[in-house]
Amino acid sequence: MERKELTELEDLRWKLRGDALDMVFNGKTGHLGGDFSVLDAMLVLYFRHLNMSPEQRDDKNRDRFLLSKGHAVEAFYAVLAAAGFIDVKEVIGTYAKNGSPYIGHPNRGIPGIEMNTGSLGHGLPIACGMALAAKMDGLSYRTYCFMGDGELAEGSVWEGAMSGSNFELDNLCGLIDRNRLQISGDTEAVMKLDSQAERWKAFGWHVIEVDGHDLEALDDAFSEAEATKGAPTMIIANTVKGYGSPLMENKAGWHHQVPNAEQYEQIKAELKARAEEVRHG
Repeated sequence: MERKELTELEDLRWKLRGDALDMVFNGKTGHLGGDFSVLDAMLVLYFRHLNMSPEQRDDKNRDRFLLSKGHAVEAFYAVLAAAGFIDVKEVIGTYAKNGSPYIGHPNRGIPGIEMNTGSLGHGLPIACGMALAAKMDGLSYRTYCFMGDGELAEGSVWEGAMSGSNFELDNLCGLIDRNRLQISGDTEAVMKLDSQAERWKAFGWHVIEVDGHDLEALDDAFSEAEATKGAPTMIIANTVKGYGSPLMENKAGWHHQVPNAEQYEQIKAELKARAEEVRHG
């Protein structure tokens, strides 16, 4: 895949948030808050580090990416479209419509999607299996798994945590979207999760904690993960739910909410303003 400069991604990340917004608004369903919190890390991964492209879909040595937080699929579709796997106009026009493959969670029949996700907690154990398979087969591909912080209450996540370190899967990189909000409120009120850094270190993982909206910091984190040997890496991306739209930022209600026409125009304007800031410094 064509490697993009971080300056290009600074502009692209606002455009792709607009694409995700269009999907949700036209499809009348979706999870915009989480879309906006995961998108920056996914963008840096796809355009700076991931060894995967439309031409490599059947290459057994392609990198694998799993969006365990499957409800943030609109961000995933937006990134896949930018990377040339799918047509963004088709996605926006058909998302969540009867007969469309572009449904509210990742669907393995869509180019670039490795597995169906939606049952939270399943992504990391499967990613461990993929990474272990690469070791057993003598292949060089890396596996990445993006999780939401709310799903860390699932026991299968911690079975994966044990397996990752037990098998020394240094070809595995996990990410946590640490926006501290889930559908029922603040994560610390629902099920205390801190300190994530201490927990993953205790399970034998190499841990990197970053601002999940700082593209350069994310870029450095992925590079550090690639250079880490003998243990898997967990990147804890501290993010803001709804990042980029003051209307939505840090509001649990935007976990799963469709904007009305007025809100849609407001979010569009907010994203346009952020893009203009980038272009004009």
